[in-house]
Amino acid sequence: MDDLFRTIASPSEGIYTEKRSKFLAFAFPVKTTDEIKVLLEEYQKRYYDARHVCYAYMLGHERLVFRANDNGEPSGTAGKPILGQINSNELTDILIIVVRYFGGVKLGTSGLIQAYKAAAAAAIAAADVIEKTVDGQITLAFEYPLMNQVMRVVKEEAPAVLSQAFDNDCQMTLAIRASLMGRLRQRLEKIDGVRIT
Repeated sequence: MDDLFRTIASPSEGIYTEKRSKFLAFAFPVKTTDEIKVLLEEYQKRYYDARHVCYAYMLGHERLVFRANDNGEPSGTAGKPILGQINSNELTDILIIVVRYFGGVKLGTSGLIQAYKAAAAAAIAAADVIEKTVDGQITLAFEYPLMNQVMRVVKEEAPAVLSQAFDNDCQMTLAIRASLMGRLRQRLEKIDGVRIT
């Protein structure tokens, strides 16, 4: 189904050590680039004494918004392997930050790639990976006498009720999995007097 996507339920951490260099990995569920900026600033301040604070993220159920950053490591040795782990686990709405403390021994290009990959993998392994649905929203307005008909459809189709206001004029905003939206909309449109905005 293309209205399902995989992400993580809550922040997680992983650690990887190679030749005395320490790689601390932090994974976060995120929705926007603004959230990502705040987290990056926070971790760059918190780990100000680290040699490198590298990261990668992926946003949106289509997985089209992404970025990888090497933060001073040789090009392609940090951000790309982190992003590779996000991709191989088919995750989105995720940010992974890997903080490196240099241990005095150079790891070389392949050693760096392996270390960043392993650190990111450790953070993902510690996370609770969940499936979420891509939901659509619909807002409807109707007069109070239509309440029973509308509520019967809502009960049978089981969308999430995001907001509702009942008076002489009633209004509801509903959310439902994208693949089920057509049927919900169709059933509501059949009720004479329901206006969908």
